[in-house]
Amino acid sequence: VLGGLAALEVSEWKAKRTVNGMFWITFTAIFGSAITVGLIGSTFAMNFDPPYTAAKFIPTMGMLFGNTMVGVSLGMDSVLTAVDTRRESVEAMLHYGASRWEAVWPIAVDAARTGMVPSITSMSIMGLISIPGMMSGQILGGANVMNAARYQQVFVFMIAASVALGVVFSVVAVLFIVVDGQPQLHSERIINKAMRSAGGKGGGQRLPATTRSCSSIVHLKEWKGTCTSR
Repeated sequence: VLGGLAALEVSEWKAKRTVNGMFWITFTAIFGSAITVGLIGSTFAMNFDPPYTAAKFIPTMGMLFGNTMVGVSLGMDSVLTAVDTRRESVEAMLHYGASRWEAVWPIAVDAARTGMVPSITSMSIMGLISIPGMMSGQILGGANVMNAARYQQVFVFMIAASVALGVVFSVVAVLFIVVDGQPQLHSERIINKAMRSAGGKGGGQRLPATTRSCSSIVHLKEWKGTCTSR
């Protein structure tokens, strides 16, 4: 339930741009990465026995879901915005023989970095500038300071790992939707939900395929004589 609500928040309620199947991409990224990291961390780092004990596992998953949701949201928004604004550059690279991965690699790196910024920033200042709430609560509750710091470190690394897995999966999945294996750029698959207010009725507006250059439609050998100037 928590994973579904997080995916719905990212893909439907907060997203300015979306693609078909974005809910399932988001759900898989958030739920899959959080569950994987949560089970591994609970078993081997925090020694919960069993690792899915409700009193400990549910709060752990809540923190992982919340932070992963933020990272995935930032990463997907960044990648869709970049494809929308830099599609001429991507099409030019595809026209000159670049593979799908070579064409989208700069966008993927920037999007992954954007999605990881909150987690990396939090890790860089934790314990030096700010004391996390969970650690502070344990200390005020009378727990041993070293144990509180140990648990906080484990949670920080679990959150960073979950965010990294979720961001990388969601960014790559979205890029492989808008750039197929031919490879061709399909910018019309991006649905701009911001057009709702301007367009009135209807669930968003797709970017028209006619805005794409001919280089994304035909192969390099077919370029002469088939493409005309706009």
